[in-house]
Amino acid sequence: MAGFRSLARQVRDPRGDLALRRYSLRKCLERFAPYGHRATWNHLCSRHGIEPEDRAPDPARLVAALNELEQARAVWLAYEERFAERRKREKHDGLRRPGSIDDWHRRTWGGNGIARCDDPEVHPTDPLDVVLRRLIKALGSRPSAVCPVCADRRIVWRQDLEHDPGFGPVCAGCGVVVPQPVLTNEALRSAKRTCGRALASVA
Repeated sequence: MAGFRSLARQVRDPRGDLALRRYSLRKCLERFAPYGHRATWNHLCSRHGIEPEDRAPDPARLVAALNELEQARAVWLAYEERFAERRKREKHDGLRRPGSIDDWHRRTWGGNGIARCDDPEVHPTDPLDVVLRRLIKALGSRPSAVCPVCADRRIVWRQDLEHDPGFGPVCAGCGVVVPQPVLTNEALRSAKRTCGRALASVA
């Protein structure tokens, strides 16, 4: 199975068939997809003017999309390296039980769904590396009452998410499933109350 860098070389190969180069970019998303596969593809297409179903897109647009993906991957790999070093130190010091951020990180290992967007049509419009830097900064800061990606205060609790764990706070502004550890307890309680009111209105 080809790795991310091997697939990236295929995307950039000027002698390659355009359909294969597009396919290779899609395969890159099986190795690294910050919003989840479909939402990340939708994001790259909309930012770089690629028709999602076009089998022979402009190669310059494909490479531009790949560049954005690679920049975000570099940000995430650096974070994972720091994370691994921290956990190693903590284990050495006798702290074996992971914290809530570690539990979130376990589900995103490898870079799939770091800033998951449950609805592939609703995702942040900023470059992927900018979004990841904001999220990583929030993970290392005190909890907040706003979305770490877009600073929107409209956080709603969803019980019908498609991916593990199937529930959690979602930003109504940018669509990101917000890691619970970056939100204050009051923000989480408020999101759950909003969910309760929404369920009651449906009934």
